[in-house]
Amino acid sequence: MRISVIGTGYLGATHAACLAEHGHFVVGVDTDKEKVTALSEGRLPFFEPGLEELLQTHLASGRLRFATDMVDAADADVHFLCVGTPQRPDSMAADVTFLESAIEQLAPLLERPCLVVGKSTVPVGTAQRLGERLARLSPAGRAVRLAWNPEFLREGFAVQDTLHPDRLVFGVSDSDSEATLRSVYSTQTAWGVPVIVTSIPTAELAKASANAFLATKISFINAVAELCDATGANVLDLEEVLGHDSRIGRRFLHAGLGFGGGCLPKDIRSLIARAGELGVGHAFAFLSEVDVVNMRRRQRVVDLSRQLVGESFIGRNVAVLGAAFKPDSDDVRDSPALNVAGQIQLQGAHVTVFDPKAIDNARRLFPTLSYAGSTLEACDGADLVLHLTEWPEFRALDPGELAQVTRRQLVLDARNCLDQQRWREAGWLYRGLGQP
Repeated sequence: MRISVIGTGYLGATHAACLAEHGHFVVGVDTDKEKVTALSEGRLPFFEPGLEELLQTHLASGRLRFATDMVDAADADVHFLCVGTPQRPDSMAADVTFLESAIEQLAPLLERPCLVVGKSTVPVGTAQRLGERLARLSPAGRAVRLAWNPEFLREGFAVQDTLHPDRLVFGVSDSDSEATLRSVYSTQTAWGVPVIVTSIPTAELAKASANAFLATKISFINAVAELCDATGANVLDLEEVLGHDSRIGRRFLHAGLGFGGGCLPKDIRSLIARAGELGVGHAFAFLSEVDVVNMRRRQRVVDLSRQLVGESFIGRNVAVLGAAFKPDSDDVRDSPALNVAGQIQLQGAHVTVFDPKAIDNARRLFPTLSYAGSTLEACDGADLVLHLTEWPEFRALDPGELAQVTRRQLVLDARNCLDQQRWREAGWLYRGLGQP
């Protein structure tokens, strides 16, 4: 099929390359000329394992190309909208102006029947408004159909999640739209990937609801960790106990510094805001506390760090291992690690940060912090080592080797995934979160 992908950020670039992998002819359109140039040359403007190789393969195969002019998308049979919907600066609500702008640019070019598919995470009810605008602005009128097909990508696993999703959601209002989407995803459906066909409003709610549930699970175990700190209980053992319950499960039930990134925080706030607009805000009041618990984790790590170095950061050297909000990503949006590093620096410490992939993005966001090219360089002369992003190379560190360069052997494992026995045997004072 001939497919266009409007917006070639993290979601759009991944979706475009994976559609080409499944045999479609795809054009990715974006207004950012530098991004389009990089993608056209086979270079990713961000880090995602496996995606650059896929990009280069299908640029060479001729099934994938990129452009800055929306006219290049006009003759496609299906148009996927993959533009960003960030949190508005003046409220908790999502900003859908980029999506509206994409519709206004695309619609006048649609002169024959086709399908426009939203993948962006939006407040429920957005699609109805966009559909009306699409029909009004398009020369083909109502022959241009709108559907919603939410994404459920995990950064660091985006290629796998797109090529082999655990479910596909088709929000449609007619059988032709469903049939078109089944054709787009024929490879996945042939493999037996479950397809859930639902109304468009239900599909709009799918991603935000999933993220709100995951955020709630994370904040719950982090609240339990606070109780463990107050009582001497061990949250790691409780995670094991709860995780064996099939009704609860082990995934996302891991206490630590909390969540960040461009999705979970934004999506729960957007859901709270939209529920309030629809008069059912009371039903989602608990999500506000989920957000509060999550943000409090950052302050908890700052407070523990200050205690470990003697109640004052002045004159202390602090090494921060991790800048990305999660491993296998260079995304520093709402990064808990950088938030903690910034707070500690403001309280007088000299903070040096190292991350395997996110240094450049971190430096642009927090230029006043110091940055190192390796773990050993970041920890040179450190009074305290903070483990804030759980990269595999940090978990594999040799604490004995690291002790040769630090001033003091103090480590705060804010992700609760270092081998504490190994670190303690190497002479370190190890401190986790919710652990005695």
